[in-house]
Formats: sequence, structure tokens, C-alpha cells
Amino acid sequence: MRRRSPQAIPPMNPSVARVTQRITQRSQATRQAWLASVQSQRKSGPSQRAGLGCANMAHAFAALPAHDKLAVRLERAPHVGIVTAYNDMLSAHQPYEHYPEAIKAAARAVGATAQVAGGVPAMCDGITQGAAGMELSLFSRDVIALATAVALSHNVFDAALFLGVCDKIVPGLLMGALQFGHLPGVFVPAGPMTSGLSNDRKAQVRQQYAQGLVGRDALLESEAQAYHGAGTCTFYGTANSNQMLLEIMGLQLPGSSFVNPGTPLREALTAEAVRCAVAGVGRDRAAPGALADIVDEKAIVNGIVGLLATGGSTNHTLHLVAIARSAGILIDWDDFAELSHTVPLLARIYPNGAADVNHFHAAGGMGFLMRELLDAGLLHADVHTILGPGLQRFTQEPWLNDGQLAWRAAPASSGDLAVLRPARDPFSADGGLRLLQGNLGRCVVKVSAVKPAHRVVRAPAVVVADQQELLALYQQGRLQRDFIAVVRYQGPQANGMPELHKLMPPLGALQDQGFQVALVTDGRLSGASGKVPSAIHLSPEALGGGPIARVMEGDWITLDCEQGILQLEVDDATLAARKPVVPDLSAHAHGTGRELFGLFRRHAATAEAGASPLLA
Repeated sequence: MRRRSPQAIPPMNPSVARVTQRITQRSQATRQAWLASVQSQRKSGPSQRAGLGCANMAHAFAALPAHDKLAVRLERAPHVGIVTAYNDMLSAHQPYEHYPEAIKAAARAVGATAQVAGGVPAMCDGITQGAAGMELSLFSRDVIALATAVALSHNVFDAALFLGVCDKIVPGLLMGALQFGHLPGVFVPAGPMTSGLSNDRKAQVRQQYAQGLVGRDALLESEAQAYHGAGTCTFYGTANSNQMLLEIMGLQLPGSSFVNPGTPLREALTAEAVRCAVAGVGRDRAAPGALADIVDEKAIVNGIVGLLATGGSTNHTLHLVAIARSAGILIDWDDFAELSHTVPLLARIYPNGAADVNHFHAAGGMGFLMRELLDAGLLHADVHTILGPGLQRFTQEPWLNDGQLAWRAAPASSGDLAVLRPARDPFSADGGLRLLQGNLGRCVVKVSAVKPAHRVVRAPAVVVADQQELLALYQQGRLQRDFIAVVRYQGPQANGMPELHKLMPPLGALQDQGFQVALVTDGRLSGASGKVPSAIHLSPEALGGGPIARVMEGDWITLDCEQGILQLEVDDATLAARKPVVPDLSAHAHGTGRELFGLFRRHAATAEAGASPLLA
């Protein structure tokens, strides 16, 4: 691939440079400690298997085919470990069923071998929304990180391939992978399903169902038409934000994020990912493509910029923080907020627009987006990637030239300005993510899909400790007024921080009826949260001593997305004198496996620190 000469690289935007420098300084001690740990794991011999006992080796290759067994035994060729999140319940992960066979064949074609190192769980948030299983969702990320570490702990692999797409799976895989930062690592996507029922129409039917205008049959038919085949859901929630993030951080092949499953191009890209992982090992096994060389402060900042430029999932104000900490890098919401004021919004993908990710890809996709950001000085070009030094090569897109994988420059102009725009003519001047602060603590809000008229709400509080309570009030017709819903005891320590996506249709319907409504919570929303202003991830959480536990029914609250204010209109003395209202949370500790996650809840970090029990 051709890349621009260093002389042609535009100067960095001052804000991006300043934030990067601040993160680097803040992370100096933790980053050096992590790098030292990584360095200590590198083997000086011909492979990572150097020095492994004979019995250990025999166990490692016992079940391999004879030709692979010989190659592994002689230690003359790279051996690649596959960590897979395959199951056939998640539509996004079903295509991975036959990837191991294809990967092994591609490895043999370049003189290497491959082996499934292990599997990790993968749960579907779409199935568990509003149910008890959602209380395991966030912590499944940490389970995946642990399972990834177990898979690679055999220490017989020279490189690794990671098969995962969806919400907690990619962050968990990367968190675990980074503990083996001495290895080259390549992420292998599966791609989005083809477009079905439009996301706008799906949202409309959901809202009609919440109002009682259509029945369950109509709702189910609508959902089935939207989620209809193999591949990632096509809206721009956390799963597709994951794919954008991996690509802009240089961890998966250029233009590979949004190629549909089962296509010849998809298969060619999978084979190329194998070749890339093998090439990263290097002749002397010094691992020039090691994860430790790729995931640094600049790559993390590039990830934040990508999220802001595309209106990506708010879940990454948790996940990217945890990912960064797994590499010894300390970021916080101030970093997100400052960059959000600088980075323009270049994409409108549902819920920030009508288009889905297939439309985004067809309009120019990641190659166009990254070239625009690079040319505007908003991305660090001088980073290491799975393809080697420099991010310029990621401004190209893959295609098949007479059946062979080839690369060409991304389109010079957007194929649809309603979906993807150049940096000189953005949808908005900022990335749409705001930090809100006040006497209730710190939280984030995503405003890229919130109309300006709804970005400032002052209203009395309706206080509940469970989303089902608020849904019941709506069904009873008791919310036909202006209000701010305060949904507390939804943090990681309280109940695992489930997404509260079920609240969006009724709140959206009330907003459409002319009421001023908003949401304040120490919990999460779906990464596809939309038009209702929602102050989420409030820290400290209620169970951790947060002032949200002292809010009373009818208290006036100001939520101002423009000024970055979340203020309970109660004087400090009165607020301090109130005793926290602590409901009975025992129901959240039992059933659906929640008993097993008590240790996670007790040791979870704050939301701004990534909400992980592994990093607290």
C-alpha cells in the first residue's frame, strides 16, 4: 500500500496534541510498569515455545494433524493462537463457525500453523434487554478478558487472532489480549448483516407499541424484519462502534469492518488477517507487530476521536477507559469532553440519522472518514499498526481485482452527504458527547441525536430504583407531564449496571407529545441511545455514596447539555442532612447466575474508571 510521505502529514490539532500529552504525563508510571511486564514475557529463543518442557510440548500438539505437529515441534514456523467468541445465537458471531478451518488453511499457505487457543462467552444484549440477564452484561466483558488470558496462558503461540464483534466481547478480548502485549495480535471481524427494515421504521413501531397503538404481533414482525440474518445489527450501537474503534486504532485491516459476511471479499480479508499476524512475528520473533507497539497513548486518542467523529456508543466512555487501563494508560471523561469540543461530527448513522452501517460503508466508509480526520490533523498519523508504521495506509479500501484482494484509495468525495461528510463541512462542529457536572456528581450525555430544543430541561424529579417502576408509572398514565426521571441504584456495584434501553420508547413518546423529559441515572443506556437527553453513568453511584441517593420526589433538577450542568436545586446543607434512601437490592443478587457475580459487584470500579472489578 502507498502511504503519504512524512512531509505531507498535516500538523496536529492543538487540542488533540494537548490531550495526548496530558494523558502521556498522567500515565507515565502505570504505562512504564505495564511495558516492563510485557517485555519480561518476550522469549529470546526462536519462538514463544522456547524452553517449554517436552511433556508440555507434547500436550500442546497432541491433537494436531501430522504436518502441523511437525512444524510446531521443529519451532521453525510461527504458531498462531485463535481466541474465538463464536456462538450461533448472536447473529454477529454466527459467521465465525467456520473461521478456524479457514484460518488454519491460510496459515499453512504461508508456512505457519494455527490452533484454537480457547473460546470466550458472548452474550446478546438485544435478548437480555429489560431482563435479569442484562445484569450480567457489563461484567461479561471482564469474564471475557479473564477467558482470553486463560486461552493465551499456555504460552505456545507466536501471534494471536481474535474473533469477536459485539458489545462487551471486543473490549473484553482486547483487555485480555493486552496482558500478552508482547505478541502480535490481529482482530478479525465478521461484518454486518445486510440491510432489512429501516431503523427509523423499527423505532416508530417500538414507540407505537409502548403507546398501545399496535400489538405484540406487529412489534415482533418489525423486529424480525430488522434483525433478519447473519451479521452485526446494522444500527450504530456498541457493536459497530467496536469495529470502527479497532480499525481506527490499527488493530484490524483497513476497510474490513463493514464488509458483509459470506462474501468473497470477506473471505479474502480473513485470509489476509492471518498473513498479517504471521508477518508481525518477524524472522527473529522480536514481534515487530506486537500489541504493545500498537496500543499506546496516540492510538487511544485516535479511538476517542473516531468515536466522536461518528457519534459512537456512549458505552465506550466505560469500555475504552478500561481498555486503556489494561495497557497502563489513564484516560478520563475530561479527555473525552475536551476532544468532543474539537472533533466535528462527520457521520450520521442510526440513531443519529436514518442510514445504517451498510449505507455508511457504501458512502465512503472508514477510508474516507480516516482520510478526512488525518487531513484535518485530528488523528495521529505516526502510530504503529498491524500493517506497520503509519496510519495513512488505512485511507485505502479493499476490493477484489480478478478475484485477488487488492487495495485502492477511498473515494475522493462522499457518496451521500446525508450520511458522511468532509471535515470542512461537518454535520456539527463538535462530536456530540458532553460531560455534565454539578452537585450530583459527574456523568456523560450524548446529544448528537438530541434536537437543540430538548438539550436543556428543568423539571421536577420522578425517582425510582428500578426501570420497571418507571414503565409501570407510564402504563398507568401518571407521566403525562414535564419531569426528569431519576433511575438510581443502577450502577455496577448495585446491580451490574444494566442498560436501560426499555425506557427510551415511552420517554420518546412523551417527548413527541410536547412534554419536557429527560433521564438521570447511575446506570447505562444502550450504545444506540437517541433523542431523549440522558445523563448516564453518574458517578459516584447511589450505592457508592453518590448524592443521587438523596434525591427526593419532586426535587427540581436542571439538566443543561449546552453548559455541561447537572444540578439538583437543593442547597448543600439540606442535601447533606438528608439520609440516603437505600432500597432492598437483594433481588438483584439471586437468579440467572447473579449469585456468581457478587465478587464483581463488590469490587467494581467507578464508571469513570471503567466500571471493571479487574482494574479497581
